[in-house]
Amino acid sequence: MKVDLHIHTSYSDGAFSPEKIVDTAIDAGLEVIAITDHDNVLSHGIAKEYAKDKPLEIIPGVEINTLYKGYEVHILGYFMDLNNSDFQKLIKSQQQARIKQTKEIITLLAKRAGIKITLDSLLKQVAEGGSIGRPHIAKAITNAGGTSSVIEAYNKYINDDSNVYVQRKTVTPFDAVEVIYDAGGIPVFAHPYDVDIADQLTKEMMNFGLRGLEAYHRKHSPAIIEYFSTLAEKYGLIITGGSDFHAPNPNNGNIIMGKNFIPEWIYDELIKEKRRMDLAR
Repeated sequence: MKVDLHIHTSYSDGAFSPEKIVDTAIDAGLEVIAITDHDNVLSHGIAKEYAKDKPLEIIPGVEINTLYKGYEVHILGYFMDLNNSDFQKLIKSQQQARIKQTKEIITLLAKRAGIKITLDSLLKQVAEGGSIGRPHIAKAITNAGGTSSVIEAYNKYINDDSNVYVQRKTVTPFDAVEVIYDAGGIPVFAHPYDVDIADQLTKEMMNFGLRGLEAYHRKHSPAIIEYFSTLAEKYGLIITGGSDFHAPNPNNGNIIMGKNFIPEWIYDELIKEKRRMDLAR
């Protein structure tokens, strides 16, 4: 069974609509996917409806962006009740934080760098109700002539050393883990290699309900996969994986989604974990 448990759509920073994600996943031979937009779950219902007569299972998913001790920590969630009131409050607060951060950056860009962009120019880059973030700001800066490329925009303006950048006032990873867990979901530490304190943070998050580590990721080498798989086994956590697909790979024109490096047993372990959690409640 071919699985990809980390995919983004135009409801966050992905290039494809939910419908195109479904078609692309099927073309890639996938049988199960999880759409995990940043701080947003609007794409799930759209994709589910579009795929109802197609050979593809779509797992409810999300990726919550959090901050802890200067680290950006991403928490994946699977199978949570999307209508849970606390989960809905979390999503709403995350969306409000994104808007507030964006407005502050827009003001500082105009004041300190002479670059004028608008909130509307960012909102047009995502599907209605979607999550705006740094990629959209960087693109708007480039479109406004502030830089010659998106990479340059990141290097000059979208980082903590820039005098126009403002960090988002987001929740902690512990908050995100706890809310997902309490909503009946499986919280997973996304691409943990990005966080220097991943080992200690994993142990701390387990106290709030963390149930998995994303060991398989397109940025993880075989050695990193082995390291975090061993860490997961040590702590009794499940192992998950996904391509973290946003757009076709510009380097070779191929779709990374569904790349055959995610073992089939990952899906079985995810389902078993969901059953264990449901029985324990």
